[in-house]
Amino acid sequence: MGNGSNEQLKEELEDRPIRMAICYDFDKTLSPDDMQTFTIIPSLGMEKEAFWALSDKLAHENSMDGNLAWMYELLARSKVERQPIRKEYFREVGKHVPLFDGVREWFGLVNEYGKRCGVEVEHYIISSGLKEIIEGSEIAGEFSRIYASSYLYTVDGIAEWPAQAVNYTNKTQYIFRIAKGIFEVCDERVNDSMAEEDLYIPYENIVYIGDSATDIPCMRLVKSRGGFSIGVYDPQKNQTDKVKRLFADGRLTFFAPADYRAGGELMRFMQKVIDEVAAKERVKREQGKLKA
Repeated sequence: MGNGSNEQLKEELEDRPIRMAICYDFDKTLSPDDMQTFTIIPSLGMEKEAFWALSDKLAHENSMDGNLAWMYELLARSKVERQPIRKEYFREVGKHVPLFDGVREWFGLVNEYGKRCGVEVEHYIISSGLKEIIEGSEIAGEFSRIYASSYLYTVDGIAEWPAQAVNYTNKTQYIFRIAKGIFEVCDERVNDSMAEEDLYIPYENIVYIGDSATDIPCMRLVKSRGGFSIGVYDPQKNQTDKVKRLFADGRLTFFAPADYRAGGELMRFMQKVIDEVAAKERVKREQGKLKA
């Protein structure tokens, strides 16, 4: 390779953006409870405990995916109550879903810190909750992509069938999509092998934040590839048993209260992660220049 080509490659390495991704579960990670609990279930004339018991019974008796079960129960209950559920209704519900302290400001603060370190931070949702509700939330615009369960709608905009059901095992495909930059859920190229240097975001630059055992496959995948997995818990309830167990089992890199405010434990650790991503990427680039 001639000197001109060497110099060009070195310039490309220098100019290539340093990217990292933060992936979030939604329910009990960014919001204190399951998103259906706040408005939808009560509006259909049920207490949340009764609804989830009915959904769990349906899943158990029919060897049914738990997410498909609750999606079915919502539609079945809406028919009983003669209250067809429309996409606009889900999005209206999303406007009123409460968030943990600091969530609204978190993204701007993290992005700004990343910018100071020369890192472009992208945010993604990977949730078993309803995409339509998340799209209605006040933080929807902060995410590059929202991967979540969703419905198929009639021409009149009424929910009639599950279009996507995201459960704890198939959540992992979205980590691969983000890493490879193959974002469309129907794009099967996500299964193709890809060289490390061609990844959109290296796995070691990915953070996954979740709250429970249902997040274990994503936590394990990210951590095994050199990334960071973070467990959070409701600071009001202060129930740390789950995250402590996950940490002891080697599933988590870190755990903290779901307090996203500036100066909190979560923000402090995320800043350290961004520092590490920036440093490691710069070391890799210096090594790349030597190979040019």
